[in-house]
Amino acid sequence: MTVLKPSMFTTLFACAVALVSGRASAETFTANATIKPATGAAISAPLTATVTKFAGGAERTALLAALKKGGTAARDLLAKRPDVGSIQVAGRSTPIKYAYAHAAGADRVITIVTAEPLHFVVGAHPDTKVQAGHDVGVVLIDLSSTPAHGEVALAAKVHADAQGAIVIDDYGDDVVRLTDVVAKK
Repeated sequence: MTVLKPSMFTTLFACAVALVSGRASAETFTANATIKPATGAAISAPLTATVTKFAGGAERTALLAALKKGGTAARDLLAKRPDVGSIQVAGRSTPIKYAYAHAAGADRVITIVTAEPLHFVVGAHPDTKVQAGHDVGVVLIDLSSTPAHGEVALAAKVHADAQGAIVIDDYGDDVVRLTDVVAKK
């Protein structure tokens, strides 16, 4: 019986393959974000979200537990997390603290959360103030439908209800809709 000893090259090659396959590649989502106030004209801006790392099950469970705890627990947890990408809208970049993708139909639904509000309508409403507790931004992108679409809660309060369902309360009355959504790896 012959026993083959791995060479140094074979060992290094195997380690390199493991590192490359374990490293996540960035995924970019582009869209047109539009808000149509009850009074006035629609305001649009291009939105680009680049996600460098999606959350796994443990990160999702920790965030859900923080949401159920209530108060500022979820916001505090997000603020401590490393950035996992960024959202660019209207010349402003906001770090992404949480991104999660779950299967839906033939594709996915993407949830992106920032630890601070997103404001692309500030130019139209320069005196807009965030209400207390509405201190995260949430982007939902549905890639499972045709055409892909989504919504943005510019400044939201996120919590879990009595049944454990996630509830997003946006401070604004007007919905920011995402159209022309494109995902690129």
